Amino acid sequence: MSKEKQFIPLSIAVLVISDTRTETDDVSGKTLVECLVDTGHQLFEKAIVPDNIYQIRAVVSNWIAANAVNVIISTGGTGVTGRDGTPEAIMPLLDKVLDGFGETFRMLSYQDIKTSTIQSRAIAGVANGTYIFCLPGSSGACGTAWNSLIKEQLDFRTRPCNLVQLMPRLMEN
Repeated sequence: MSKEKQFIPLSIAVLVISDTRTETDDVSGKTLVECLVDTGHQLFEKAIVPDNIYQIRAVVSNWIAANAVNVIISTGGTGVTGRDGTPEAIMPLLDKVLDGFGETFRMLSYQDIKTSTIQSRAIAGVANGTYIFCLPGSSGACGTAWNSLIKEQLDFRTRPCNLVQLMPRLMEN
């Protein structure tokens, strides 16, 4: 008799990166929180910080160091303007980059926004055993990333493989 795999809820932190958004008018962060909670995961914490690489890095570094955080999802700061610095803030913290995430996200986004997808510098990786996903600031991009990529990879039942099943091995030497 085969046992069906059980869903494993993860602890996920959400970071909104914006110079203008507040808790009152933030749509993208709220979208992500709603998606992860509706899926069965737990919100560890949600924060909003300005587009400043050092403030971004400080919050993310604290979450990476917290054993209670399995995943960090940020929204905002992945474009090409002078203030967009999320990839520059996060890349030095990563132990490994998940190149396929950004590539696949842009491929999926092309269906909705056509060539504008080349402006996205969405990235993902692993730092200190914590998965990190950096998404564009639009709620549409957050929905696409969650529903088409992140949701299934953060579900232990997804086959042939998923990111959750690799968690016990992320800190191997």
